[in-house]
Amino acid sequence: MVVTTHEGVPEEFYGAKLIGSRSFPCPWYRKVPLSLALSPRIISEVAQFKPDIIHASSPGIMVFGALIIAKLLSVPIVMSYHTHVPVYIPRYTFSWLVQPMWMVIKFLHRAADLTLVPSAAIAKDLEAYRVTAANKIRLWNKGVDSESFHPQYRSHEMRVRLSDGEPDKPLIVHVGRLGVEKSLDFLKRVMDRLPDARIAFIGDGPYREELEKMFHGMPAVFTGMLLGEELSQAYASGDVFLMPSESETLGLVVLEAMSSGLPVVAARAGGVPDIIPDDQQGKIGYLFNPGDLDDCMSKLVPLLRDAELRETMGKAARKEMEKYDWKAATRTIRNEQYSAAIWFWRKQRAQFLRPFQWLFQCIFAAPEESDYR
Repeated sequence: MVVTTHEGVPEEFYGAKLIGSRSFPCPWYRKVPLSLALSPRIISEVAQFKPDIIHASSPGIMVFGALIIAKLLSVPIVMSYHTHVPVYIPRYTFSWLVQPMWMVIKFLHRAADLTLVPSAAIAKDLEAYRVTAANKIRLWNKGVDSESFHPQYRSHEMRVRLSDGEPDKPLIVHVGRLGVEKSLDFLKRVMDRLPDARIAFIGDGPYREELEKMFHGMPAVFTGMLLGEELSQAYASGDVFLMPSESETLGLVVLEAMSSGLPVVAARAGGVPDIIPDDQQGKIGYLFNPGDLDDCMSKLVPLLRDAELRETMGKAARKEMEKYDWKAATRTIRNEQYSAAIWFWRKQRAQFLRPFQWLFQCIFAAPEESDYR
């Protein structure tokens, strides 16, 4: 069963029952719906489903609802941490909210039986802030749909669209939410040095209007959100995928680009170094020091100029991504992570009940037999 913030969802998705909930827009990012999912209807649906475990995906206030329902039904709860909210706060609102946000994160994840993170870097951050016990933080190696994101989707028509009618020019692709925290202004500095190249932004977000003004008069295309085969074609039809973000907890779009046979040049930050480790530098992709334009250009320019290098690296990236299979990732979380969460939950429940059990035995223990000689 899946409970989502979206209303009007189909009754079923790939065999899973879907439950929509009423929501309201996030004040700072109105395209993100928020919901507590605590209506009697939803609580009743979950109770009737009789889950063995509840998995809450943060951020968003629905995680509070999931925690309350888990406690009401007395079932284990797993929380996955995949958006580094304290990093985003100073860019969207007041910096003084960072510490209160860490307190909220601590409250939630200490109440959870297990916390799943998408990268070792995020695990270290949560451990450094003592969000929860280190042994309750586990790595969730997410997968990529290697069939949907495949070099076979390369399309001349899509390349013409992304290059604004100049398919023979070098084409840089960026896919993702257009938010100020993504360091997308860095791409303007890159393009200032590449007058012959083209760049395509696939995605939408609150920073789009400002980006369009920033790139006005430059060879840049903004497609908005693309889905399904169009998105697959957009990835496969570029020359290089460029990721300047310093706040990616995983970098799923990096996995999708590599699966599409696209060489990646990305900032050495967040979860991306887990995807392109040091021993694979120059083989499946490149990392540059965050914000270092010269370092970025030293890795990007050779790829744009050398088609053979792009092809070799793209094939190697695709082969590497074939290891990131969704079925294997799902088996791991089901058989290992969920089992660990249930074990922690049972242990904590036993510790909680032990004083009451001792008191009960003291009060109601059978009296010793008397000697009537």
